Amino acid sequence: MINNKYAIIENGGKQYKIFINDIIKVDNINIKIGKIIIIKKIIMLNYNYKIIIGNPYIKNTFIIAIILEHLKYKKKKIFKIKRRKHYKKSLGYRQKYTKIKILSIFYK
Repeated sequence: MINNKYAIIENGGKQYKIFINDIIKVDNINIKIGKIIIIKKIIMLNYNYKIIIGNPYIKNTFIIAIILEHLKYKKKKIFKIKRRKHYKKSLGYRQKYTKIKILSIFYK
């Protein structure tokens, strides 16, 4: 069976193309694992070969997803140096992200 429902959503200033049963990584969401979330910032929707574009978002449409886990990316290294001053500084950080699974797309 061909999955003909997909949407483009906005989360954390980024856009994601999602299908039903997709697992995607989004910026950290401070909600407990196993909780269901409703995403309402839908930019574009392909629903049974009908394309709907929002202005900026589509009204009366939402996506239900479940939070699977909270993780961190690999550590990114930052090295600062000033020439001729003997100044060196090394930093690193790990950005947090959340894995969510798309359960369904609703359009009224």
